[in-house]
Amino acid sequence: MSNSDFGCRVAVFGATGLVGRTMLKVLEERNFPVSDIVPLASPRSAGQVVRFKGREYIIQVPSKEVFRGVDIALFSAGAAASKEWAAIAAAEGAVVIDNSSAFRMDPDVPLVVPEVNPGDIFKGDGTPEPIIANPNCSTIQMVVVLKPLHDRYGVKRIVVSTYQSVTGKGKVGRDALESELAGEKQDQFTHFHQIAFNAVPQIDVFTENGYTKEEMKMVNETRKIMGDNSLSISPTTVRIPVYGGHGESLNIELERDFDIDEVRELLSRSPGIILQDDPSARIYPMPLTSYERDEVFVGRIRRDYWHPQTLNMWIVADNLRKGAATNAVQIAEVVIAKNLLCRQLQ
Repeated sequence: MSNSDFGCRVAVFGATGLVGRTMLKVLEERNFPVSDIVPLASPRSAGQVVRFKGREYIIQVPSKEVFRGVDIALFSAGAAASKEWAAIAAAEGAVVIDNSSAFRMDPDVPLVVPEVNPGDIFKGDGTPEPIIANPNCSTIQMVVVLKPLHDRYGVKRIVVSTYQSVTGKGKVGRDALESELAGEKQDQFTHFHQIAFNAVPQIDVFTENGYTKEEMKMVNETRKIMGDNSLSISPTTVRIPVYGGHGESLNIELERDFDIDEVRELLSRSPGIILQDDPSARIYPMPLTSYERDEVFVGRIRRDYWHPQTLNMWIVADNLRKGAATNAVQIAEVVIAKNLLCRQLQ
């Protein structure tokens, strides 16, 4: 049965936000089999209009009745909204794919990156889990690269420094940078300090161990997705004044030795990865490289000078797409490919 033979009723909760709007865009670009779109947002956005495939849809507020008959519900309205409405939507029959932090570390909710652990989407009987969590943007792009390396060589330890776009904080993060660049006085800095012409080594609040919540997300989420609690992960997350695309510098200690050309070949044929690794020609990933793209870009691959079984590399991905919206839609694609919960079109 092809995509043209059936269609899903898809709700997008948080449809007016950067990620929600990107979800609608990705659904359209990837020709997801949508029979009807149900855009949802907070009461202050109710009545506004969004466009999908040339049609206008009026934004509604969430309710039990609104979720009735929905097949797939893509949530990106924040953790509080997800905790309030995800179970209700699931009880009405929707498969909820949640982009917030609400369920990521819940042991009963799978945390999924389709290139890494698609099997976690389904129960033992082959039906999809009612709620599926979308990981943090910085975690997603890292595990896409770690997966083939872990399968081939075994990953022992990762030291990661991130260079994260202001859009990782949503529209308010982007607006803050634009306001500062325009010279407007700031009563309170959205990114804790001035972000224009700056780099701020704090994303989210600090925890008692000296790491930020963003950094601990990378530790805990990576272990859960990879199914390996023995992984040692030492992260530092930094906000930089770019509009889109997260960069990450990775230092990866492997359990077995490797050939550097074999690593390049392995990554180049792994799903979701594009290799850009020719420093002599100044070819390497940059945030602009990943803009509006769904892949993870990898380059600057080299053996650690001091530790022979350790790799250094640089990776970049569009945080609004692969880091959020696209990953969620890809999960939905896996759901409907194996479990046709959507309706036969007449």
